[in-house]
Amino acid sequence: MHSIYPSPWRGIEGDLKRIPKKIKVNTQQRNFLARILVVDDEPRARASLKELLRLSGYETTLAEGGHEAVELLSHEHFDLLLLDLNMPEMDGHQVMAHINSHNIDCDIIVVSGETTFDHATQALRKGAQDFLRKPYAPDELLRAVSNTLERRSLKQDNQSILKRLEESENLHKFIVNNSPDMIYLLDQDGRFSFINERVETLLGYKQEDILGEHFSKLIFDDDIDQATYTFNERRTGDRATRSTELRLCCKHSDTPKYFESRSVPIELSSIGIYSVDEENQKAFVGTYGVARDITERKQAEELIKYQLYHDLLTNLPNRTLFRDRLNMAMAQSKRSGKKLAILYLDMDRFKIINDSLGHFIGDELLQSVAQRLRSELREADTLARVGGDEFNLLIPEINDMQDARNLAEKILRITADPFIIKDKEIFVSFSIGISIYPTDGDTKDALIKNADMAMYKVKRAGKNGYAFYADEMKSHFSQSLDIENGLRKAISTNELCLFYQPQYDILDGKMVGVEALVRWQHPEKGIIQPNEFISVAEESGLIVSLGEWVLRKACTDIRRWIDEESVTLSLSVNISVQQLEMEQFVAKTLKIIKRLNLPRNILELEITEHAIMQDMDKAIHTLSQLANKGVRIAIDDFGTGYSSLGYLQTLPINTLKMDRSFVQGIKSTGDNSIINAIIAMAKGLNLDLIAEGVEQQPQIDHLLAAGCRLAQGFYYSRPLPEEELIKLIKEASSASITGKTTATQSTQHPTTQENHQI
Repeated sequence: MHSIYPSPWRGIEGDLKRIPKKIKVNTQQRNFLARILVVDDEPRARASLKELLRLSGYETTLAEGGHEAVELLSHEHFDLLLLDLNMPEMDGHQVMAHINSHNIDCDIIVVSGETTFDHATQALRKGAQDFLRKPYAPDELLRAVSNTLERRSLKQDNQSILKRLEESENLHKFIVNNSPDMIYLLDQDGRFSFINERVETLLGYKQEDILGEHFSKLIFDDDIDQATYTFNERRTGDRATRSTELRLCCKHSDTPKYFESRSVPIELSSIGIYSVDEENQKAFVGTYGVARDITERKQAEELIKYQLYHDLLTNLPNRTLFRDRLNMAMAQSKRSGKKLAILYLDMDRFKIINDSLGHFIGDELLQSVAQRLRSELREADTLARVGGDEFNLLIPEINDMQDARNLAEKILRITADPFIIKDKEIFVSFSIGISIYPTDGDTKDALIKNADMAMYKVKRAGKNGYAFYADEMKSHFSQSLDIENGLRKAISTNELCLFYQPQYDILDGKMVGVEALVRWQHPEKGIIQPNEFISVAEESGLIVSLGEWVLRKACTDIRRWIDEESVTLSLSVNISVQQLEMEQFVAKTLKIIKRLNLPRNILELEITEHAIMQDMDKAIHTLSQLANKGVRIAIDDFGTGYSSLGYLQTLPINTLKMDRSFVQGIKSTGDNSIINAIIAMAKGLNLDLIAEGVEQQPQIDHLLAAGCRLAQGFYYSRPLPEEELIKLIKEASSASITGKTTATQSTQHPTTQENHQI
């Protein structure tokens, strides 16, 4: 007996010398530590098997009979069962039946003294992996155990591989079927051998409807030729299809679909599939392709393209599209010999509507205007919005100017009817400039520019009308542009200067104030009067910076006169409507007064009635802030605008300046009732009144007799530069001067007054 085996060793026979002194377990062949359950009712047999298996490196558990084995199997896991058949109460066959009925994962080797063929066959049928009869040779038992466990390990490995393959396949199917792209395979004949579920949501087809069908079933008719070489791709590598755009057809059906159209744009990438035989010869198998829905991208591109060429508020063409269509219309006109017209439309007073009623109502008004205009035009005409309240209209194929005139009159007529916006009745009018191709220009820029010039002529003439372009307009606009450019330079290079026109007390002939009047000292043209550049400054927006310069310079001069000449006069400075609308106007004015430490009530700001009425609420707020800080307010050119007792009582006004037209109309004998009424009004409101444009003694006599104490004009003095004004003041202070002698001292009496507004 071998020394490593206990004695007696029941059930073991054979040459014990062949058993190695140390059993080596091939752990590379088993990927797990096997647990073995030995079931035998003979204690010595159980002990012998346990010792043999322990020496071989197995973990062994013993069971005395079938019931104990079943109990252990219900709570613990075993890889192998060494089972005796002939046991009391519950034999081996019953144990195997229990294992089968409960699907217990455990291999079985029957080790039994029952050696009949029937017992062996029955055991194998019930799932036994092997059958050993007692007595057995140790090496035979160990070999059977090792083989069974090896088969079990291979089986488990195989099941694990199959499970991973199944999981991988399921994952692949999930990824493919849930892909946002349509994935397909074509066979060598161009028929679908596979297509994922995306085809249903993309095109409305079931998978089974497509499998076996030719690819052309899905292709939009116009793209068939291209799809033949791309959707049914045969090329590979760099030559294969990449990101090619095609259109696919949706399934035709009478039932409602969630498709916006009958075709879907896709971006396609495809490649040919080839098999290689033993001789390395390639054979075309089919095509693999991925089609990505690019509907949203196409819609975004269309939206961007639309926004690029249209005004988003009115949905009209914008300037870019208008110029493009004008270019094509000019080419067509050149071929046909017919004319075309450009109408430049500018809405009058839109800024007032926008500021008073709000931008939302202003936007709705623009939309309504655009809709009304468009409804009256031909399909071939192009109406474009090119600015805030500006429209361009292209009228191709007209016979003569009368056609354009008729359309302009029609536009003025249809826009004269009120627009109802948010229950508000709004009236609008248009200033329209017209240019004709080819007589008024042979380029699109020239036509648009000339129509713009004609439109501005209407603006200057009172708005709400139309005008055709004429060559003389060009010289006027060219001159205006030169003035604008020169004025910009003049403001920055100190070419501007101030003249001052004295204001006198008629009764005692004393100078009581001065009005600051701007002049342009042009390096080539000399002194330029304000009536030559003020209107250009207002149109270009330079009036704001010009007005600021005048205010700052005049206040600086009066401060110097106070300090150096001990002269205390009131200072009148004109302000424009653009300055009055500025948010920072009050702050800037008060900053100048504070910096120069000017006395209260020395500065008087003059503004016209028309400027005040542009935005009455804004004017009241702004002028009240200034009046509270000691700034006097004067109404210039009084009597020529919207004069009414209502606004005179509402605004913080100190002075009325009677317009020169009333003064010049004074008669020595006859009806002067208007003059007398204005003077009486000023007295009744307790306002100072200054008569402008006084030139003759009878005018002085009547004003004084009617109760007007203050006047300015050439009767007393023309506007003077600062040096001459100071000299005049000194001379007046050294002599007893009456109103008449003062007038005599004033030299160079022109026959007409200068336009002295800023």
